[in-house]
Formats: sequence, C-alpha cells, structure tokens
Amino acid sequence: MKWEENVRKVEPYVPGEQPQKVNVIKLNTNECPYPPAPGVRDKLQRLSTDRFRLYPDTSAGALAQALCEYYKISTEQLFIGVGSDDVLSMAFLTFFNSNKPVFFPDITYSFYDVWAQLYRIPYETKALDDDLRIKKEDYLAANGGIVIPNPNAPTGVFEDVDIMEEIIAANRDSVVIIDEAYVDFGGESCLKLIDKYDNLLVVQTFSKSRAMAGMRIGFAMGNPKLIGYLQDAKFSFNSYTMNTPSIELGAEAVKDAEYFKETIEKIVSTRERTKLKLKELGFSFPDSKGNFIFATHERIPAKEIFEALKEKNIFVRFWDKPRIGNYLRISIGTDEEMDILVENLKGMVK
Repeated sequence: MKWEENVRKVEPYVPGEQPQKVNVIKLNTNECPYPPAPGVRDKLQRLSTDRFRLYPDTSAGALAQALCEYYKISTEQLFIGVGSDDVLSMAFLTFFNSNKPVFFPDITYSFYDVWAQLYRIPYETKALDDDLRIKKEDYLAANGGIVIPNPNAPTGVFEDVDIMEEIIAANRDSVVIIDEAYVDFGGESCLKLIDKYDNLLVVQTFSKSRAMAGMRIGFAMGNPKLIGYLQDAKFSFNSYTMNTPSIELGAEAVKDAEYFKETIEKIVSTRERTKLKLKELGFSFPDSKGNFIFATHERIPAKEIFEALKEKNIFVRFWDKPRIGNYLRISIGTDEEMDILVENLKGMVK
C-alpha cells in the first residue's frame, strides 16, 4: 500500500504484564504495594463530578503549589505531565534536536530508545561495566543530550550525585536529564543542582513512592528557561494534559509528608529483608536503591524461574535480552507477598 511509505514506524515500548486474574501477587511493574495517602481518599469522596464538565486548570495550580512548597522551588522551575513518561517524551522532543547522538546506558529504561526512534533522534547507548555501573568517561564526549536514570532501572544501582554533577558540568552545551523515578527509596536527588546548572532537568513521578501509578502524574524540575521551552512544546501538543482528579488528588498526596515517609520506610525495610532471604537461596544482585531487586540465580535460569512463578500466579519481570537475559526484576510488595515469593522460590532452587 502506497500510503505506508509515509507512516512513522517504530517498535513500541512493551510494559509489564497487567494480569486480569484475581488473587495474584504482582511484582512485575514496580508499583507501590500500599494505598495513597488517606487525604487522597477523602478528597476523592468530596470531589464534585459537576466539575468534570469543565476543562481542567491548564496550570495544574493546586498540584503545582503543593509540589513547589514541598520541594522549595518556584512554579517557573516546575513542569507537570501525564506521568514521567509524558514528561520525558516531551523533553526528548523539545531538547534533543541536533545531529549529535543522545547518550544513555545500554541497560536502562527501555522507553528511551523508543522515543529516540519515534522522534528520529540519533542516539548511542553506553555499556554499563561488569558491576552494572555507568562509566563516567563515556558521557564526556560530544553529544546532543544525555539521559541517566538514577537509581537506574532495571538494575537499581545508584550513582553518587558528585558523579552526576561531573557529567552535568562537562556538558553545558547540551541538556542532561536525570530520571529519578526511584530516588525516594534510597538515593539522593540532583534537585539541589538545578540553580547551579541551567542544562539540568530532574524528572520524578507519583507512580512509585507516592502510590499513584493509576493517576499518571509526573513532573520535572529545572532552570526556568528549560521549563519554559518544555511548556511551549506541551501547549503546542495539548493544552489540557492533566485531568481534574489527577490535579486535586495529586496535591493531597504531596501534602501528607508523614505518610509518604512511612510508606517509603516500609518498602525499604521489606527490600533489605528480602535481599537477605534471596542471598540465602543462591541469588545475587546489585545493591538496589529502588523498590525492586534485579536478581540472578547461581544455577537456575531466570526464564525457568519466571515461568514457574507465573504458574503460581506470582508475576515478576523478565527480559530475554542481551546481558540481562538471566536476570529477574522483582518489585517489592508487602512483607506477606515477599514471604510467599520466597517460600515458592525455596522449592524451585533446592
């Protein structure tokens, strides 16, 4: 068919499986195992459906105010989007428009190369070392932009902010995006650097630590000029990206700092406890600072474990890809869920 010659073709991102069964243990998409803050539920019960006939606030004012107060930034330093995927995609479209390649790790969030292909952006992946860490020198060559998730996914490895700053400082002529989807679980944010470097964009999400993956809320923080360019691109694409419930409920999630802290502490405690149990069973893994563990077993192939767990209605993430084909990414659930996982693994690896 002639018209197909003009189609923008791309191999899409494949998300983790969303099982429709009941009574499953879902440890494959890094969701939070606990509900959002109580204020979210209370606000939802009070939210008038009559407001849904009106367009939402294009500035996402209530949410923006809550985020600015929490992170101690101005509204000119904040960009809000429909999940961090939307924020990152818009950043790729806005900032990566040179003929030089964009750099990101070879083992990382698999949406990066999809966006690069979709927007016809040249890119180069930089191989992690044998310990699954980035090599700083790989990011010091001429480039059209840099994206580094910190902590990385799916590895969970966190790089010191000092290393990130060296990369940012060495690339003042291009935009450096630090994707901090998992930073709340044990990393340190690069947010403190946005006043120092006008080429730094820090991206975070409500999908993990704030337990609101279903609401699709993400945000970026950076120099006002960067944010202004992002806003221009956004409003050239869609003026009403954030819906009213997401704005209102997202604001309530941010306001309850104590619940946020308690939820993170529970997840981190469960993660560290699970690490010990997995080591006893012959698994090894990088020291994760995310809400997941990237594990490989000394004897049993990852695919075999993945399929056996699925038969038990326990879902983890497996990629049949070079370098990571013998790893499983295991999201951190409740203590009870992780105990069930470990008991099932015991029977498989004996």
